[in-house]
Amino acid sequence: MSGQEHEPGRVGIFDADNPPSAERIADCVHCGFCLPTCPTYLLWGEEMDSPRGRIYLMKVGREGTVELDDTFVRHIDQCLGCMACVTACPSGVAYDELIEATRPQLERNHTRSTPDRAFRALVFALFPHRRRVRAASVLGWAWRRSGARALAGRSGLLARLPARLRALDALMPDIRLGELAAAPLPELTPAAGVPRRRVGLLSGCVQQVYFGGVNQATARVLAAEGCDVVTPRGQGCCGALMLHAGREPGARTRAKALIAEFEAAGVDTVVVNAAGCGSSMKEYGRLLAGEPGWAERAAAFSAKVRDVTELLAELEPVAERHPVRARAAYHDACHLAHAQGVRAEPRSVLRAIPGLELVELPDAEICCGSAGIYNLVEPGPAEELGRRKAATVRAATPDLLATGNPGCLLQLRRHLRETAGNGEAELPLLHPVELVDASIRGVDPLAAAVPARTPAWPALAGAGALAVAVAVAVALARRQRWPTL
Repeated sequence: MSGQEHEPGRVGIFDADNPPSAERIADCVHCGFCLPTCPTYLLWGEEMDSPRGRIYLMKVGREGTVELDDTFVRHIDQCLGCMACVTACPSGVAYDELIEATRPQLERNHTRSTPDRAFRALVFALFPHRRRVRAASVLGWAWRRSGARALAGRSGLLARLPARLRALDALMPDIRLGELAAAPLPELTPAAGVPRRRVGLLSGCVQQVYFGGVNQATARVLAAEGCDVVTPRGQGCCGALMLHAGREPGARTRAKALIAEFEAAGVDTVVVNAAGCGSSMKEYGRLLAGEPGWAERAAAFSAKVRDVTELLAELEPVAERHPVRARAAYHDACHLAHAQGVRAEPRSVLRAIPGLELVELPDAEICCGSAGIYNLVEPGPAEELGRRKAATVRAATPDLLATGNPGCLLQLRRHLRETAGNGEAELPLLHPVELVDASIRGVDPLAAAVPARTPAWPALAGAGALAVAVAVAVALARRQRWPTL
């Protein structure tokens, strides 16, 4: 016995602030239908790293017959939160609610190791802030373009870095400085013709910096389909990374700010092109249910949220589609397919493109290993899952891969590159809305799908590149104007 169950206001090892529900726990009959869909059970065959095993841990945690120790926390941490078990469960067990009630308990009541706390602090100090992501990306550009990374690889220094830092380096996309300097979307992108709907667009954090082209394509497609597209300049992070990692206070603060921003914009629908963000935004009603003055506003906001493919499937198409002659594999992002239940809509949108052949992947329910910050904090299993998914994609022999989440795009790009054979062409990765955009505009979507790997500028080699990068990064961090290069 831990003794914690005797403390006033506690429920076993959990505090009284929304512990995992006994009623939800009791819904699990331990039938095992979830086991073949659980990525960690698939990797290790360990009962406590399966959904029903973790639910059992929550049960004995409520009873106070286990300690909230490193072993308990480890089994919960190793869950990707992919929610494939929710889809597979015949009993309707709300594992999503259970895991999202348990993780904040760990953050409040368990002290992580100093290195773990430091790394997580770095992640949350960086990724929810797009200016900081831009600044860090400039340094990353210099790290690669100056030859410093290649030298670190040849010397063996890169291999000796901690696994989490190696994962951070490997996931960094190739990006040009010009892309980092690109102007944001205008606050209003007017509809082509008579407006049918006024929609708000979430520009995102990582999405806006690394996948700005996806935002541009989203705005063009929605405008072509008769939508006035409002992209509020004051919007910030939606709080998805925090919510999925158990950092509820930060997630609530972000949620309130985003709700207020889109309320002021007066939109009919809030469109999201990042599956993880959309999943969290649809949960704002639950996240803020106990907040006076916010519960109803949050529920109303969540009811307006749509993935871009949901909205496109809902609207009667008015823009002409031109043929796209390609064989496209579609990868289900977990927070779209399992958390939001959006599976048919992306496929119907893609099948409406003339000439496009849609390829279904085997084991589509198995996560690619991205899962928010999972591929950074749990790099070992994330890499195993990434390699497994890359092999599945290559076996399907597509011309391109489409998926609706920036984390999946980064994860799959890394592992498709690392598993490519000698002389094998790099597989283009696109968001589904980029294919729709290319079809409407009548352009080849493959032409710009693979980023060019330009050589380092001779004039900025070595220390020169790093010096310029530091100057640019500092300027961005101080919110100054982008310096002329």
